[in-house]
Amino acid sequence: MLFLLTSLFSYAQEIDLLLKGGHVIDPKNNIDALLDVAISGGKIARVAANIPVTQAKKVVDVKGLYVTPGLIDMHAHVFNGTVPDAYIANASTSLPPDGFTFRVGVTTVVDAGSSGWRNFRTFKAQTIDHAQTRVLAFLNIVGTGMASRYEEQDLSDMNPVMTANMIQRLFPKIIVGIKAAHYWGDYAQVKSAVEAGKLANVPVMVDFGEHQPPLSIEKLFKEYLRPGDIFTHTYSHGPANRETVVDEHNKVKPFVFEAQKNGLIFDVGHGGGAFAWRQAIPAMQQGFKPNVISTDLHTDSMNGGMKGLDNVISKFLNMGMSLSDAILRATWNPAQVIKRPDLGSLSVGSEADVAVFNLRKGDFGFLDARKLTMKGDKKLEAELTIRAGKIVWDLNGISAASWETEMSAK
Repeated sequence: MLFLLTSLFSYAQEIDLLLKGGHVIDPKNNIDALLDVAISGGKIARVAANIPVTQAKKVVDVKGLYVTPGLIDMHAHVFNGTVPDAYIANASTSLPPDGFTFRVGVTTVVDAGSSGWRNFRTFKAQTIDHAQTRVLAFLNIVGTGMASRYEEQDLSDMNPVMTANMIQRLFPKIIVGIKAAHYWGDYAQVKSAVEAGKLANVPVMVDFGEHQPPLSIEKLFKEYLRPGDIFTHTYSHGPANRETVVDEHNKVKPFVFEAQKNGLIFDVGHGGGAFAWRQAIPAMQQGFKPNVISTDLHTDSMNGGMKGLDNVISKFLNMGMSLSDAILRATWNPAQVIKRPDLGSLSVGSEADVAVFNLRKGDFGFLDARKLTMKGDKKLEAELTIRAGKIVWDLNGISAASWETEMSAK
């Protein structure tokens, strides 16, 4: 009899963690409603209304909060290291991911070309293999990655075959694309990156600045990039060395809309110097939205106007984007761009990467990279982050028992 009761009790508590009463936003599955989320064995077990608390070993009340898939930051720099004079590759400018992801609801980051085929294995051993955060990567077309602006000009180190081989033959589950960036010359770097992208069947992300005079982005879009390739730093304003998407009359250039319609991906890539209100606000007003919202996380951006992905999303909320639309651009959209349909949703059976947010109302200010402020009345704040079924961030202790329980247990 005792065995039967124990068995029934165990069966009844088949759920490891139940998020109860939150507003679930899961764009992949067209969910935008008050529902419960059940997690078992590190996987999403159920998303439904009124899941009985008796079935759960642990229940967290998330009433009044928003429950989303764990965010994907598709543009970050996390090849943290101590190489003297290094720029971003194996450098202090890059950040150790776990300290800067979970606190903003991010469970997956994609390193945007910090390493190339020559030093990716160091990045993997040093960072990727030890992080709780899921770390994926765009491989730089330059073999030494972002060692410095000087090395990034070396055309002889831009090897499409070696780059493609590292992706296809060695790390196809980790490397999801190719990065071209910071090149002072013509379109040669982009051509090399796209050649590698074709060989490896992955998208190419392009940071197309630092050309003096600026090169044509219309030519870039129409003659070099393919549908599914990514133009990052979309709302940057540095017209002396980077052509902008919004012209001097505050109008989005018609070919930009055309490129997006034809499948080019526009990524925010906020960064420390690549997001300007004078580009973003007119673009949003004219209906030009980014496909992906990302941070370009590194030491300068996190301590500047960017701060974190929740803050970048908040900027778009205050420019008129709906919360569900913004969550789409930080979950399911980037998952599709990097060809990882197993990520970015709360689909039953998927790994339980979940974020719980409070949408605060008040009087807030948001900085762009030019240190100019836009006022806003809403701000997203990560309350709880779950990675593979484990609670890894709890801002206000909503998942924990009160301290008095420890006293009463004595």
